[in-house]
This record gives sequence, structure tokens and C-alpha cells, in this order.
Amino acid sequence: MIGQIIGGLIVGVIARLIMPGKEVFPDGIVGWILTAVLGIVGAVVGGFVARALWAGENYAAGWIMSILGAIIVLFIVRLLFGTKNTMA
Repeated sequence: MIGQIIGGLIVGVIARLIMPGKEVFPDGIVGWILTAVLGIVGAVVGGFVARALWAGENYAAGWIMSILGAIIVLFIVRLLFGTKNTMA
């Protein structure tokens, strides 16, 4: 469980670094928790996409598919909630 959280945090951070812009995640520990959740959900989405397209039924998402899944989830989050406007 701890490994999944740490892995999710790493995947979420990588996805946030790849996509330009700033999401509406709050600062501090809550933002880090949401980033970890983003990575974990991204791994699930990445595994689902891989199983739907080419992988077998018991496929577990690797790093690349997890990051791609997290980018998809991050894109959806930005569509739903927008981005922070840093020009205040």
C-alpha cells in the first residue's frame, strides 16, 4: 500500500511536470495527496487503456502507461475544474 502511494506520487509529479500549466490543486500537503491520487488513478487508467488495446487480461500498467494514464486524468481534471490563473 505504501509502495502504491509513493509510486502514485512519482507518476503524478511526472505527469504534472510534462503538462504545462497549473491545476487547481491546493498548496501544501493536500496538493501532494491529490497528486498521489492522480498518479494512482492514472495507473489504473493506463492499465485499462493497455488492456483494451493490446495487453492481456492480467496486464499491470508499467511506468510509461501509468504516466500516460495520469496525463489523461490530469487533462480531464483541467477540463472540469480549469487551471489556476497566476496572473493576479
